[in-house]
Amino acid sequence: MSYNDSHIAQSASGGVANSVSTNKVLRNTYALLAMTLLFSAATAGAAVAMGVQQMNIFVFFIGAYGLMFLVHKTANSAAGLAATFAFTGFMGFTLGPILSAYLALPNGGALIMNALAMTGITFIGLSAVALITKKDFSFLGNFMIAGAIVLVLAMVAALIFNIPALSLMVSAGFVLFSSAAILYQTSEIIHRQGETNYILATITLFVSIYNLFISLLSLLGFMSSD
Repeated sequence: MSYNDSHIAQSASGGVANSVSTNKVLRNTYALLAMTLLFSAATAGAAVAMGVQQMNIFVFFIGAYGLMFLVHKTANSAAGLAATFAFTGFMGFTLGPILSAYLALPNGGALIMNALAMTGITFIGLSAVALITKKDFSFLGNFMIAGAIVLVLAMVAALIFNIPALSLMVSAGFVLFSSAAILYQTSEIIHRQGETNYILATITLFVSIYNLFISLLSLLGFMSSD
């Protein structure tokens, strides 16, 4: 076998190995994501059943970012799975007060179901685009960094000045940001440029879906005058 033949064979072998590894990360990511979403829905339902009416903002930030930090620290060990379920379960529980508030409205149940359906359709559609086209969406990285800064500043301003129109813009911005994050994360797995740890990939997609659902629910509530 000549050098060129050997080189081609090695390249083909490496390409197959990378493809198998990528498919494994995708399979593990989507399997874990499905389980965490179900677990999050269960904890959200538990919060509603318990009658939790509000979540202290400091408890939310300490719990969310503390558990997020724990996930990143343990992502390469078995403890990472437990941390992932702890984080997603906590985030689901924080949805309880929001869902309870919407369920108290005449059409609140319909709004929640519509937001849930739109979130699912959006996630499946964006994932399909990234998986089928195999397009590299790494260019969205810079957009997401700038977008995150703008959204945080706008969110703080909306809270301080209590401007409904600004709150609406923040919700719309989070819909776009979360959609970009889904495309970016899926593309990173496919092209092996970034995330190869399925636990961290799952967390990124979970947070995107969480923000997408909350933002769509807020927009639907606004459009229905609720």
